[in-house]
Amino acid sequence: MSAFDNNPFAEPANDNPFNDPSVTQVTDSNVEPVDQYNPFSTTEGLATHTTSDPTSSYQPAVLQPSTEPSPQATAAAAQANLLKQQEELEKKAADLDRREQELQSKQNNWPPFPRNFPIKPCFYQDFSEEIPPEYHRVCKMIYYLWMLNCVTLFLNLLACLAYFISDGSQGVDFGLSILWLILFMPCSFLCWYRPIYKAFKTDSSVSFFFFFFVFFCQVVIFIIQAVGIPNWGNSGWITAFTSFRMNKAVGAIMIIVAILFTFCASLSVVLLKMVHSMYRRTGASFQKAQQEFSQGVFTSKGFQTAAQGAVERNN
Repeated sequence: MSAFDNNPFAEPANDNPFNDPSVTQVTDSNVEPVDQYNPFSTTEGLATHTTSDPTSSYQPAVLQPSTEPSPQATAAAAQANLLKQQEELEKKAADLDRREQELQSKQNNWPPFPRNFPIKPCFYQDFSEEIPPEYHRVCKMIYYLWMLNCVTLFLNLLACLAYFISDGSQGVDFGLSILWLILFMPCSFLCWYRPIYKAFKTDSSVSFFFFFFVFFCQVVIFIIQAVGIPNWGNSGWITAFTSFRMNKAVGAIMIIVAILFTFCASLSVVLLKMVHSMYRRTGASFQKAQQEFSQGVFTSKGFQTAAQGAVERNN
């Protein structure tokens, strides 16, 4: 009866070839068939395989761009550099021309003579424009010292004149006082005031050394004038006390002049120390002065003309 219970139209169970154990094992596995493998698809397995090894030191090659400039760029940079240098030189030349024109346009203002005066000013002087601010005070004090020296020499002449009037044998002092006035007024201006003015203006070591030498001699002269050696043309302390015994009025005038000479000597010593301390702070030296002097001699037109003439004569 069991044979009659089966469906005659149903397929036998063992007739399906895909139910074969060898086939089902392949179809149920996770291995992809060869026909379904795509080499251009994103393969996670390959990525996993390449990144799974932490000890791998392989790095992909990266093409680095070249840093060397091309010849055209080098030529353009050189040309730009030359143009920049040329512009700087042109600016410096224009600046020098402007300064030269300003110097030529500046008119001398010292001594401050009137316009209708037959003698014209010989020097240009402007503290605020030409002297650095840190040197204004000292430079003006030296200028005032020169003015005080001129006033003292003039009063010395008057005192010697009064002494000569009271005593006719004192004509030598009066004559020498005139000589000192005529000689020391312009010489002191040219020999120690203008050099220190130029030294502060241009920071010239040569001018500083010239000032130190001449001004030291001026200090010695101030001391001699304050002492007042008889028959030397100075109304110092010795001459003042001598004349005071003969004529108290003349003696009083000479004592005032002796006080002024003493003040000039004391002030000159103080200013000499101040200028020397400023000079040392600038880092100047005797070697620098020698170098400036040699450069000034070799670049002077007179020296160049003489050297050229000597060369032509030897040839």
